[in-house]
Amino acid sequence: MTHWPVHGRISGPIVMIGFGSIGKGVLPLIERHFAYDKSRLVVIAPDDKDRHLLDERGIRFIHQPLTKDNYRHLLEPLLTQGGGQGFCVNVSVDTSSVDIMRLCREVGALYIDTVNEPWAGYYFDRSKGAAARTNYALREMTLEERRRSPGGPTAVSCCGANPGMVSWFVKQALLNIAGDLNVDVEEPKTREEWAALMQRLGVKGIHIAERDTQRAKSEKPMQVFVNTWSVEGFVAEGMQPAELGWGTHERWMPDNARTHETGCGAAIYLLQPGANTRVRSWTPTAQAQYGFLVTHNEAISIADYYTIRDEHGGAVYRPTCHYAYHPCNEAVLSLHEMFGQAGKVQDQHHILDENEIVDGIDELGVLLYGHARNAYWYGSQLSIDETRLLAPYQNATGLQVTSAVLAGMVWALENPQAGIVEADEMDFRRCLEIQMPYLGPVVGVYTDWTPLTNRPGFFPEDIDTSDPWQFRNVLVR
Repeated sequence: MTHWPVHGRISGPIVMIGFGSIGKGVLPLIERHFAYDKSRLVVIAPDDKDRHLLDERGIRFIHQPLTKDNYRHLLEPLLTQGGGQGFCVNVSVDTSSVDIMRLCREVGALYIDTVNEPWAGYYFDRSKGAAARTNYALREMTLEERRRSPGGPTAVSCCGANPGMVSWFVKQALLNIAGDLNVDVEEPKTREEWAALMQRLGVKGIHIAERDTQRAKSEKPMQVFVNTWSVEGFVAEGMQPAELGWGTHERWMPDNARTHETGCGAAIYLLQPGANTRVRSWTPTAQAQYGFLVTHNEAISIADYYTIRDEHGGAVYRPTCHYAYHPCNEAVLSLHEMFGQAGKVQDQHHILDENEIVDGIDELGVLLYGHARNAYWYGSQLSIDETRLLAPYQNATGLQVTSAVLAGMVWALENPQAGIVEADEMDFRRCLEIQMPYLGPVVGVYTDWTPLTNRPGFFPEDIDTSDPWQFRNVLVR
C-alpha cells in the first residue's frame, strides 16, 4: 500500500509500556495511522536493547521497570500533562493490567493491552493455588473492576491476535457458515443473538488453531529458548495450568480437571502446565496436528460470550473453546528442553526477528466444529515475506498482534466512553476493516477431519466413537 490512511487523532500524550517484539512493531503503525504530537510520545521499558529506534526518532525513553510501587508516580504525570486525552498502550509483561487500566480511567486516559497481566512473580508464586494462577482468575478481576466502575473512559482488555483478533474471526466465521448452509439469518446485534446463532448452527466448539511454520536461518543452540515472540510471555502462560472454556456438549472430564467455585463458570483448568499439554487440531497448511493447550483469555471470554442460560442462570448452551498452538520448530525444541529439566527455564532467551527467518507463515485462525459441515477454519495465513513488505521491525507472528492493537486503538478512539471491554464486545467489522491490510491471505476452509480420523491405530485407545468432537477425543493422553 503506497498511501496509509490516518484513522484518527490522539489529542493527548501517548505512553507505551514495554518495547519488546510487540512494542517495536506497534510503533511504526502508530506513526502511520494516527495524527499526534510526537513530542508527547514516551516509552517506558526495563530493557534498552532497541533504544536506538527511539533515539533516532527523538522519542523520549524511560529506562525503568514499571512496578506496583512506582506505576502511579510514573504514569499519572505522563498521561495528564499538556491537555487532551492520553492513550496508554500496554504491551509489556509483569505489569498489572487491572491496576494500570484503573489509573488510566481515573485520569481520563484511554487504555489498551494485549493480555491480562499481573505484577511480576504472580505466575510463579508457589504460595498460590493452581486456580489463582489461571487466566480465569485474572479475567474475573477485570470483570469485577468493570462491575465496580461501569462505563467511563474506554479500556480495551486483551486485544492482540489472540486474544483479540480471533474473537472477530469467530463472528465472521459464523456468518460464513450460516451463508454456506443457507441459513436465513439477520446479522446479530447483541451478545444473546450471537449466542443463539452459534447454537442454531450446531457449533459444539472452537479451537484457536495456529501453526507457525517460520524457519530460522540457524538451528537453536542448547540452553537458549528461541521463539518468534516474547519468550517471557510464552513461558509464563505455558507454565500456567491448561485452561479451556467448557462446553455443554461435553460428557467426560479429565481426572485432573477442576472447576471454579466463583465467577462466570465458563471454564475449567487442568492440574498440569498448558505448554506440556497436547491436543489434536487442524489448520489448512499443517492439516492434522498436535497443538499445545496453552491458556489464553479468549478461551474463556469466547465460551462465556456465547453461553445461553436458563431462567435460573444455568448454562443450556456453551461451546468448548481452547487454544491449540503449534509454535515454530525452535520453540517446540525449547519447550522440550525446558520440560526435560523439570520446567527450569533456559537462562538465555532469543526472539527471531524478520532478518533471521528463511521463510514460512503464521497460520492463525479459528476452527469451528460440530456443525453440519463438520469443521470450518477461518483465519490469517500471513507470511514472513509479505510481513517484510508491510511493516518493519517484526515477523509474521508479531504483525498479527500489532495490527490488532492498531484496530483496538482506532475503535477506542471512535468509542471513547465504552468502559472496560473485551474483543468479543467490539465491532468486529470495523476492527477487521482496520486490520485486514496487515493479515495476508484471510481464508475459510472446510475439512472432514475430526479428532477420530485414522483412530484407533495399532493400540487400543480410550475414545468416544459416538461423538468425534468430545474433548475426550481431542486431548492427548
